[in-house]
Amino acid sequence: MKWKKYTIETTTAAEDYMSSMLMELGIEGVEIEDNVPLTKEDQADMFIDFLPELPPDDGVSHVSFYIEDNGQDDTELLKQAKIALEELRDTVEVGSGRISSDETEDLDWINNWKKYFSSFYIDDILIKPTWEELKEEDKDKFLIEIDPGVSFGTGKHETTQLCIRQLLKYIRGNGEYTPVNQTPKVLDVGCGSGILSIVALKLGASQVVGTDLDADCMTSTRGNMEVNHLAEELGTFYLGNLIDDEELQQKVGTEEYDIVVANILADVIIPMAPVIPDRLKKGGYFITSGIIDFKENEVKEAIEKAGLTVVEINHQGEWVNITARKD
Repeated sequence: MKWKKYTIETTTAAEDYMSSMLMELGIEGVEIEDNVPLTKEDQADMFIDFLPELPPDDGVSHVSFYIEDNGQDDTELLKQAKIALEELRDTVEVGSGRISSDETEDLDWINNWKKYFSSFYIDDILIKPTWEELKEEDKDKFLIEIDPGVSFGTGKHETTQLCIRQLLKYIRGNGEYTPVNQTPKVLDVGCGSGILSIVALKLGASQVVGTDLDADCMTSTRGNMEVNHLAEELGTFYLGNLIDDEELQQKVGTEEYDIVVANILADVIIPMAPVIPDRLKKGGYFITSGIIDFKENEVKEAIEKAGLTVVEINHQGEWVNITARKD
């Protein structure tokens, strides 16, 4: 199988913005090449003993994405990418924005990336890929095992970490907040690999319900539930779009959830906001991320317009979490 590779010449400051823009165009994975030195934290995460010798960081970055070469015309997609790229210039320096193309042979996408996913902690939660051996000293840790397969959700992305930290707070509690209900029913919108559903259950949730547009996510979530020794009856998962699928809304239920969590994208959260209050019990929380920082206000306004009260906003890198309550 052949793939068409498109590369955008941009700046290191615009990398996350560019990635978000491409995701909103339906492109699920990007490759970033720059000369920014790895931090000590990156070095530890990737088990690298010696940092690679790179040329001096000149601020230039190349963001690439791949499309299967099946004879289709990509003109319209590239046009949309160029328009979105130009719109970003009002927010961040995007550099030349030049788009070049190339062709490459079949790549083992599902397995090649695994070398970059290794065990790591979010607070006291150890998240470990299923293919990595559990160390003896970690056998008593709060453990989540994940194999994302072709789904989104290793836990390493800032948006997932923001959601996990909010689940920790609103299920288990911390020094500043004690939950009224520590066995909540949770709705996971856009469940992906199931990582947020699994974290919620392991923290004490009584039940989770998940939805996603991708059938592969149903397979990944079920597999990861099993790996984490969670009974099948603890989770119910539906394929579909909660925004406009009334049948799915009925299946999911009305005013049943103590927590709704959605790690998606700003442009999905905004039209979804009006259907969230009907899913929540009074006093329930809507925890969301996947929001690039320049869209924070737009998402906040949509959530407030839907009738929810924003109680906190958190940032990690260029990404934002907004947590709101149904009063």
